[in-house]
This record gives sequence, structure tokens and C-alpha cells, in this order.
Amino acid sequence: MTAAARLVGTEAAPPIHSVFSVPGMHCAGCMGKVERSLNAVPGVTSARTNLTARTVEVVHGEGVETPDLIAALAGAGFEAQPRVIAEEAPSAVKPLLAPLAVAGFACMNVMLMSVSIWSGAEGTTRDMFHWISAAIGVPAIAYAGKPFFSSAFAALKRGRTNMDVPISIGVTLATGLSVYETVTGGAEAWFDGTLMLLLFLLAGRALDAMMRDRARAGVDALLRQAASGAMVVEADGTTRWTAAAALAPGMVMRVAAGERLAADGVLVRGASRFDQSLLTGESALVAAKAGDAVHAGTLNAEAPVDVEVTAAGTDTALAEIARLMEAAGQSRSAYVRIADRASRLYAPAVHTLAALTFAGWMLAGQGIYHSLVIAIAVLIITCPCALGLAVPVAQVVAAGALMKRGILVKDGSAMERLADVDRALLDKTGTLTLGRPVPDEAALDALSADEAAVALALASNSRHPLSLGLAQALAAREVRAAVLEDVAEEPGRGVTARWQGRRVTLGRPVAAEGMATALDLGEGPARVIGFADRLRPDAIEALGELKALGIECSILSGDGIVAVSEVARQTGLTARASASPADKQQNIASLQNTGRRVLMVGDGLNDGPALAAANASIAPGSASDVGRQASDFVFTGESLMALPRAVRASRRTMRVVRQNFVLAIGYNVLAVPLAMAGLVTPLIAAVAMSTSSLIVVANSLRLQGAAR
Repeated sequence: MTAAARLVGTEAAPPIHSVFSVPGMHCAGCMGKVERSLNAVPGVTSARTNLTARTVEVVHGEGVETPDLIAALAGAGFEAQPRVIAEEAPSAVKPLLAPLAVAGFACMNVMLMSVSIWSGAEGTTRDMFHWISAAIGVPAIAYAGKPFFSSAFAALKRGRTNMDVPISIGVTLATGLSVYETVTGGAEAWFDGTLMLLLFLLAGRALDAMMRDRARAGVDALLRQAASGAMVVEADGTTRWTAAAALAPGMVMRVAAGERLAADGVLVRGASRFDQSLLTGESALVAAKAGDAVHAGTLNAEAPVDVEVTAAGTDTALAEIARLMEAAGQSRSAYVRIADRASRLYAPAVHTLAALTFAGWMLAGQGIYHSLVIAIAVLIITCPCALGLAVPVAQVVAAGALMKRGILVKDGSAMERLADVDRALLDKTGTLTLGRPVPDEAALDALSADEAAVALALASNSRHPLSLGLAQALAAREVRAAVLEDVAEEPGRGVTARWQGRRVTLGRPVAAEGMATALDLGEGPARVIGFADRLRPDAIEALGELKALGIECSILSGDGIVAVSEVARQTGLTARASASPADKQQNIASLQNTGRRVLMVGDGLNDGPALAAANASIAPGSASDVGRQASDFVFTGESLMALPRAVRASRRTMRVVRQNFVLAIGYNVLAVPLAMAGLVTPLIAAVAMSTSSLIVVANSLRLQGAAR
């Protein structure tokens, strides 16, 4: 079996799924080359790239080895290595920050030199400014252009081309001619235009890389939920610490109260209650006894237990959820990559136009120098900067407007997908509801002053979710806590203390349905206080606005049928209960197969794969770390009105994006003929290219009020 990670299953039989990290893949043209090179290997069934994660998943038979696949990728010009699901991918944006800063600093300084030349400086003064510009510009261009030069060189070395090739040629020729003009005392040099070109190109690429880094963070956050290791019980009864990677089926872990599990297993000694929200989304603790299954990443809340390991490492349910998230993380954007998709035609088209321009002017008798200057202008003016900025700039402006309204946009391309959704699936706990146990008001009203004071004092000494909810509710009623003595919390039983010489307790009722706690003052019957997870205050209004926007809503939850049915009754939505992470993902896939565009709204660890698989996804700020990382949007506060607000902002953003494309394409239609006709110098070409980008940016700034 190959050393790359298996995405599904543990059997050795084919087909095998291998995942490779391909850091040099940064556009749709690269994706096509990677897939074609791998599909050409005998025994490979399919190859599917993930541009966001910069990985490729290869489905192949047992006869295909990892070195064969790496060699095929190397032949296509891409370095690759097996990708392990647990490893953290390197940042894509960090390598671009230093070149971007250098290009920006140098561009500002060279532009200052150019102002004097534009103002009419001649002779020695002009030559001095040219030399100063060259001293600043040449090393800055060499450094800032490295990402493009390296990519172009790697492609040309293997007889291929990409969109960085014409950019590199244009930058190199413009710099070379500028140096020639400086040395010979010529009237013009174009260091400023070249630096401006690199600045805009790097800015667009950095914005794109930033979005990709955020999109990859969900899987890493999920895998951090498991413990780093466990205390393993030896045959002689002694214990030793064992790292999670070294755990194996058959080992027995001793898990103390308050610890997370490092592997899947079955309880063999003791009983406790576990926070299993990563699998079910249910905020209430789940009781487990000997013989019951428990899973990696879940929290043992009450009592120490021994757990026999049944699955560890990449075989755990937690790792399976991570695999589902990564498999579902492929970008589904149609607009944001349009410039990359055009790269196959862009490079040869620009080369052809520049070559024809050079040949035409040579035939017209203009000489090599003049013909080359015009050809350089064609290479620069056709740079697709405006086209590349059409989407990310609009997304950034709209994201800023949404942020002011408490909605964080984590993946800019998701606004495109959110604008098209016509179906919404909402989790219950923590999404439609607040996700916090709230005590029954009638039960609180029935408490006497002494009972309320003792209840607050006891609840304040526990971190149990029900105790926290009770303490908050009583404090809001301005109850003053009683003075207690000998306070102690016993896992599984509750908080005990002495009050006025009597033993008092706050703990689990002997018999009660649903979430409840019992207050016993040592005299008379115990007071049972029920809890419920209430709807967000404006949930009904938000659902109504989503319906008005043409979005059909329903509930998809891992909670039990009783709890889900009550919320369905209150909201009037259809519902599905007891859905596992795989069930949720399958439900979304079924809807997508019928042509529906799905919005997933959830908060729990169990919602991670569904959030990644949906066309667009939103999580509340109170969501788990995994839920926040896997989602495209996060809204702070308790208002569910963030959902329709985000949809409206996304739809307006996409209208502006389409306008930006019209402006960018119109610019090229007008500018390219002028450049070929010799009416544009390389400096004017760079200025025109930058102006087209500025027009696109200015149009995008209209989105500052998109979140109203």
C-alpha cells in the first residue's frame, strides 16, 4: 500500500486513494496539467485536484507505487510529496508578503523619482534620477518578481507555459530596456511601470492565497480536538504515558475526569458521562457504561474510566470526519478562478500578439529597438490584473462591510456560492437555539428566597453546563448567594456543602426526563429544575426573510427526535433528527444531485463535514473551533438575522463582480489594439493596466454599504 494517506476505509484491496501535496499548483492551468500527467500513468483510475488545499487525490490500483506518481508529477513540472491527513499545510500567503512589501516600497520611491522627469527634467538631472531609479528598481524587481520568474522557469524548463511566462518576459524586457536607456542616457525608463505591475500582481495573488489558507484551517482545527496521548494500563497494573500516534487496538487507556480521549474505544471499567457534541451536536452530556463505545476527541466529564482502544490514529471517527472535510473542501467557485481558467489561452495568445506586433513593425521598417518597445507594451498592457482583481477586491470590500455588522467572511469565494443558494439546512443546538441550557422560569419562581440563595451558591462552585445556566439565571434575578461550608463536587453526583448545619446538594435527579437538576436542602422533597435550549430570539423572523429571498429551510440535526420535534413545531420547519456527520453530508449531496444549491448552518464538531460539503456554510460565533474553521461565514452575537443579511450582501457583491468583469474585458478590447498600433509606451501600458485595476477597485468600493 502506498505511503500516502488513505481517504476512506482501512482494507488493503484496491482501489487505493493517495493524496499528494503539490505546493506549486496555483491556477486552473496547473490543475489541468497535474490531473493529465497522473491520468497518463497506467493503473490510475482518476486524479482530482484540490486548489484550496493544493493537493491531488489519486485513485489507483495496488500496482501503482508512490514513486511512480511523484515521478509523473515531476515530469509535469510539479514537486510533490505524500500528504498525511494530520499534517498542517504550510501557509501560502507568507512567501508573498516580503515580495509584496518590497514591490510597494520600491514603487513609491521610484514614482517620486519619475515625478521630476515627468515635470520636464532633462540632461544630467534626468540621467541622475534614472540611475537612482535603476539602483532601487533593479534589485527590487529581481526580488519581487521571484514568484513569477520561478514559476515561469519551471514551466519553460519542461517545454510548457503558464500565465507567469508572458508576465516574466514583459517584466524582464521592460527592465532590460530601462537599464539600456539609463546607460545610454535615453529619455525614458520604465522602472516605475514595471514595479507597479508587480505590485498589483502580488497583491492579487496574496489576497487569493489568504483565502486559501483560511479554507484549509478547518481540518487542522478538527484534528487538534483529540488528546495528544493517554495513560495506558499495563498488564501488571502500572500505567505509562503513550503518545496518540503510538496507541494501538487492544491497549487500555485510563481516562480521568476532565480529559479528552486520544483514540476510539469501548469502556471496560467504570461509568461516566461524555461530551459527544462532535458526533451528535447535542450539548447535554451522554451517559456511558461498560461495553459502550466512546470516541477520540470526546470529553470525559464526570468520572475516571478505563477504555480499551478499538481504533487509533487515522482510523478514528475524528480522523474520518477530517477526511470528509478535506474531500469536500474543493473550491466550487465559477467566477473567482475565471482568470486562471483562461490561462491556457492567455499565455499563447499574448505571446502570439507580441510576436506579431514585433514582426509587423519590423516589416514596417521601424527597427529592432522601436519594434521591441511596442511588443513590450503589448505584453504589459494585456496583463490580466483587472480581471484577476475583479472578484477578490469586491469580496474584500463586501467582507469589510459584513464584518461591521458582526459577520466574518472566512472564504471570499463563498459569497458567490451563497448568492445562488436556494436551500438551507439548519442544525438545532447552538444554531436555531442558543446552545445553552436555560432553567425553566416557573421552576425558578417556585423557589423560596433561601432555596434560590443556596442554589446559586452551589451552582457557582461547578462548571457543569446546567450549573452554569442556573447560576447565570439566578444572578440575573439579583439573587444573593448563601454562605456555604465544606463545598465539594463529586463527579457524577453533583455539588455538596453544609448550610446552617444541614447537608445540601445540587445534582442529577433520581428520575427525570430531559435536562434537569435537583436541589435538596435536607428537609422536604428535592426541587427539580428543568432546563431547555431555547430558540434564538429572532429565529422566526430570520427564517421568514430567508423564505422571502427564495430559500427553502429545514432542520438537519444530530439531536434526538424529541428535542428536534419541539424546535420543528416552534419554527414550522420540516426536520431530520439523529443524523450523523456522514448522514448530513449524504443529505447535502442528495440535494445537490437534484440541482439544489445548499446552505448549511451549524455549530458543532459533527457539522464540520456538512459545512465543508455544502455550497456555502455559516456558523455562529459560539460554535466549536472546528465549526468556525470549516464554515465560510461566522456571525457574532445571538441574532440569526445574520443569515438573510449575508445572503443579500452576497447577491449584491456578485452583481458588482459581473460589472467588474465587463470593465476588465472592455479594457483589454480597447487597450490591446492601441498598444499594437504603437500608440502606447511601456510606461503608459503599465499606467493603463493599473488604471483598469483602479477602476475595478473603485466600482467595488460601492459595496461598503452592502451589509445594510
